[in-house]
Amino acid sequence: MNIIAMTKRHYRASHGPWPAADGDDATKHETSPLLSRDVTQSRAKQWQTYCQHLNLSSHFKQSSAAGGKGRALHVEDNKATPILPSYEVKQAVVMDSSTPNLEEFPSSLRGRRILLCTESFGPVNGVSRTTLMLVNHLRSQGALVAVVAPHNHTQVNTFTPIDTDTATSTFTQEVRLTGYPLPVNPELSVVYPVRLSELYRRTFGQAPDLIYLASPASLGFQVMLQLRKLPKEAQVPILCNFQTDLAGYCEILFPAPLGTVASWVFGKVQSYLFRHESIKTIFYPSKFVRRYLEGSCGIDGGKMDVLRRGVSTDGFNPSRRSEELRRQWAPNGEIILFTCSRIAGEKGYGFLAQAAEELDRRGLAFKLVIVGGNRNPVVEQEVKDMFTATTNKGKVIFTGFKVGEDLMTHYASADIFLHCSITETFGLVVLEAMASGVPVIARDEGGPSDIIDHGRTGFLSPPEDLEEFVNKVQLLATNAELRDHFRGAGLAQARAATWEKIGNKVAWKMLGAVEERETREAQRQLHEETRSAAMNSLHHAGDAVWRFMVGRAVDTRLVLGLLTIICVWAAVGLYLAFIKVSHAVKTSAPQLHARLKSWMEKK
Repeated sequence: MNIIAMTKRHYRASHGPWPAADGDDATKHETSPLLSRDVTQSRAKQWQTYCQHLNLSSHFKQSSAAGGKGRALHVEDNKATPILPSYEVKQAVVMDSSTPNLEEFPSSLRGRRILLCTESFGPVNGVSRTTLMLVNHLRSQGALVAVVAPHNHTQVNTFTPIDTDTATSTFTQEVRLTGYPLPVNPELSVVYPVRLSELYRRTFGQAPDLIYLASPASLGFQVMLQLRKLPKEAQVPILCNFQTDLAGYCEILFPAPLGTVASWVFGKVQSYLFRHESIKTIFYPSKFVRRYLEGSCGIDGGKMDVLRRGVSTDGFNPSRRSEELRRQWAPNGEIILFTCSRIAGEKGYGFLAQAAEELDRRGLAFKLVIVGGNRNPVVEQEVKDMFTATTNKGKVIFTGFKVGEDLMTHYASADIFLHCSITETFGLVVLEAMASGVPVIARDEGGPSDIIDHGRTGFLSPPEDLEEFVNKVQLLATNAELRDHFRGAGLAQARAATWEKIGNKVAWKMLGAVEERETREAQRQLHEETRSAAMNSLHHAGDAVWRFMVGRAVDTRLVLGLLTIICVWAAVGLYLAFIKVSHAVKTSAPQLHARLKSWMEKK
């Protein structure tokens, strides 16, 4: 879209019909592709005022030799060319859409090609569920969204396909890539090296209008690294949603000093990739994440924008409470404590196990229900072993994975939700618990700190203070009136967090990035056409040589980028092999011990 048409469209949307200059007919100038050659000095000033009012950073420079005449622009085939040399457009940027109407979806995003790359897709975890909600919202409004993600190892797919009978569904909706499953979490994979051009070919058959990276890691890093090696005019704008604290996971999962080194490396890699000019917006879910991005990664605050998460209150709500399920869990009327997450060490299960033992020591009649699992049985068993003492007393119940309505029923049937992870960038499970009418107690670190209003919708305790956490659990467990108060306040908060507004906010940011690129591209084409008109055949020959050399340089940079990706993947592969061997040793150790003991007894 050219600059004039874009300005008129934004002005009409906000202020009504496009104004006319003195003696002009508004209707004529609304439809005419040619602005009058008799543009006067007052008309030029009026045009400049319009642009300033629309927050366009357009500047007009009057030529001293123009004799007060203005410059008209001929608009044809989406290209603007000058007619009179009195005024010169120096720079143009699209309208500022920092405060759009989130009740409405931007109609201009309909039909746009959006390549969405995510590290997991489907009902795998909170991040993937959030991404799925965004995809469905964008598609329901007419945006063309192609999803690229690693294979889903859960064998469960809730992806809602779009209507393949429509003319707009000729692109590939979903592309699955191969990778190596993480030993500590086989639901996630480290994606094998893949060319960006191959992703373009397999989705739209051409470059998209925009790339959206959901919680970028192995796939997102490859996309960002390759994109920055392309010529500037070929760099598609990127929006990132930072949802996973990979550096924090490294410090918890890796032994010292490897964890510290890995965390530092992640911070440097993210800083290098996120600060590139192709990254237009980085969404963050909480103040905890913003502090990390600004402090460890050095990201400019102007590039970041907060993006909360929503919750489906039609699915998660108190009406799903099951008295039958409660009797199965607590036949003697014990208070039901509940948590839901992937069973892994970084989710704070060591802290929860200590809290359960202390509550048991204090004599609280409770049942702790833990929903979740891990595709790696060794990791899952390591966590379960932390609860051996309380499990043997019948205090702890592991239910395994739950999805859909079954999961929602489990939520609503609890009395108190306990959140012990300190690595969550948001903590969608906290919002799901609130929507289910279950009050929450969480450690005051990470995303939950921004969700819970301490003392009104739940309790927050210092992250390392076990005694204070247990005190809050005991207080809430023995005070039904306080639970009812938290339940009502939390439910009201959850119902205000709608997916529609969140999806629309992302959509407006997408449109702003797309239109900014289109404006710059139109300006670049105008510059090239003006330059080409003044060049002779010799210059054309020199330009062809120059373009050939630039093309070879770009190819070289892309090859180097892919080699970098392959080297990094090789290093990651060595570490994954180390983890695999260590898990195999842990699994076989009890068997070897039993055989050795049996052999010794025979001797």
